[in-house]
Amino acid sequence: MPGTPTYVIAVGAMFSALEVVPLAMVGFEAYNNYQRSKAAKWVQTYKWSIMCFIAVGFWNIVGAGLLGFSINTPLALYYMQGLNMTAAHGHAALFGVYGMLGIGLMLFCLRGLSQQYAWSDSLLKLMFWFLNIGLGMMVFMSLVPAGIYQAAASINEGMWYARSPEVIHSKMMETLVWLRVPGDIVFAVGTLFLAIFAIRLLLKRKNAA
Repeated sequence: MPGTPTYVIAVGAMFSALEVVPLAMVGFEAYNNYQRSKAAKWVQTYKWSIMCFIAVGFWNIVGAGLLGFSINTPLALYYMQGLNMTAAHGHAALFGVYGMLGIGLMLFCLRGLSQQYAWSDSLLKLMFWFLNIGLGMMVFMSLVPAGIYQAAASINEGMWYARSPEVIHSKMMETLVWLRVPGDIVFAVGTLFLAIFAIRLLLKRKNAA
């Protein structure tokens, strides 16, 4: 905004970047509560729903916090806004936080609506780890390295160069794009396990009726 003092922008960015602190506390609190109450039978019943909530805390710290902080300061925004570091932050914060939160809430509701014989913790375990590992591979094998490569081009030459065909279609960037495929495959397998779990619940519910 024209006429806005620089210190106002810097203070606003600082408060936005500091969101990692309360988010980290939330993640640690969820983990500690889970550890303390492991012995309770109901905790084991809702184990993978709770694990999804713990994953929300983790991706809050990593995606919304650390990766958000990396692009949030005024100087970083000047050089990296809209490049692959923004995409890395978006992937980790959007699915890592809201996607896992949605899955956790869905499992929490379904657990109360489903019979014990229809539930499958083994499918949920595979779903949880494949989704989170796949997301991590996407972010840290492809998007973050591509973001750093583009950021270096932007700092050395300018934003126009970082978004130019010379960088976007360079051998390095195309290699990093292909490195996203393994993570996509692992993530897709995780969604398949979730779909199988949901279909299994639906079919067993129909059979019981």
